Parts: sequence; C-alpha cells; structure tokens
Amino acid sequence: MDIQWQKSSFSTDAEGNCLELKPGTRPDEVLLRESDSPGVIVSTTRAKLEAFLKGAKAGEFDHLI
Repeated sequence: MDIQWQKSSFSTDAEGNCLELKPGTRPDEVLLRESDSPGVIVSTTRAKLEAFLKGAKAGEFDHLI
C-alpha cells in the first residue's frame, strides 16, 4: 500500500506553505518535505518529531514566526 503525504489543514496551497509528512519504511521513521520541493525529503524518528511538536504547541518556536 502506498501511503500518501499528509499536510496540515493550516497549510495553504496558494502561498506554498505546505509541509507534508508520511511514515517512512522503518517502523520508527517519519519523512518530511515541502510540497514545492518534493524531491527534498528529511527523515526523522517519531520520538524526535513528537518532541518538536510538543515544543511547538508550547510556543517554544513562536519567536521564529
């Protein structure tokens, strides 16, 4: 089964602000890419992504936007 890339409902196609994710081939792997550069793929672990998302939800990166 081919799992499709998933993007946030907060992403907008018009502005090109689409960060997409999907499971990798290894059990603990998550792949990330920008929709306007689909050939550039970053690999991380579920634990690292979870830590990042918790930080983002807590506002730790708000100074960057």
